[in-house]
Amino acid sequence: MRNSRPAPEPPQPLSPLIDAHTHIDACGATTPETVAALVDRARAVGVRELVTVADDLEAARFAVQAANWDDRVYAAVALHPTRANHLDDAAKAELETLAADPRVVAVGETGLDYYWPGKLDGCAEIEDQVEGFRWHIDLAKRLGKALMIHNREADHDLLTVLLDEGAPETVIFHCFSSDANMATACVEEGYVLSFSGTVSFKNAHELREAAKLVPDELILVETDAPFLTPHPFRGAPNESYMLPYTLRALAEIRDQDPLQLAKITTANARRVYGI
Repeated sequence: MRNSRPAPEPPQPLSPLIDAHTHIDACGATTPETVAALVDRARAVGVRELVTVADDLEAARFAVQAANWDDRVYAAVALHPTRANHLDDAAKAELETLAADPRVVAVGETGLDYYWPGKLDGCAEIEDQVEGFRWHIDLAKRLGKALMIHNREADHDLLTVLLDEGAPETVIFHCFSSDANMATACVEEGYVLSFSGTVSFKNAHELREAAKLVPDELILVETDAPFLTPHPFRGAPNESYMLPYTLRALAEIRDQDPLQLAKITTANARRVYGI
């Protein structure tokens, strides 16, 4: 990922925090030493643990490896919906093995993405995405692990598939980006909503309104690093150490004390991921 701006200065520490969704491999962590250095930077500002998330098989292998290298790192594995056309029998078998690892706390990110088909070469068509999503739902239920959802412009169909398949006990909408109506529908089902740096964007009016509606027990905070760097650092590299910026923006929107919200989101992350 190329960025036009230098890495931001670390924020004022805020503890405790857990980064509920990041991609440390895409942030440049490739070895035990670089993983430890990334987590050390996060720890210095109060981010105690993180969940690194896969979107293809190579990333899934690395996520599990990294989580076994460093006890502050946990993993989530799946094929991203745009790659659901690669979910053949061999991929399913390997994902089942990886997802069963004790350091894996969620099956994800999976779901539906209606933005990229027709725009991205090789992107899975909707039918393949739905089929892949159903398979990942079943895997999460069989393993008793959280289901981590990617949703882009697919609110209605995604909720329909969850209802049709029967959702796992724990469902997490990573980087929630929909409006208040979708937030209300998710809350009614007991789904957990995780907010990223996009909630700090001043033009994200519908998302910011949605963030006000989520009860304390159903809210998480994440970076989705290296993407979605919070305001005022858009265009700069994102990493787990940036999480306090997003938490403080979310607390302001919700009219909550940042320290209290940090404690709430951390307790929620420990509960939903079982860490």
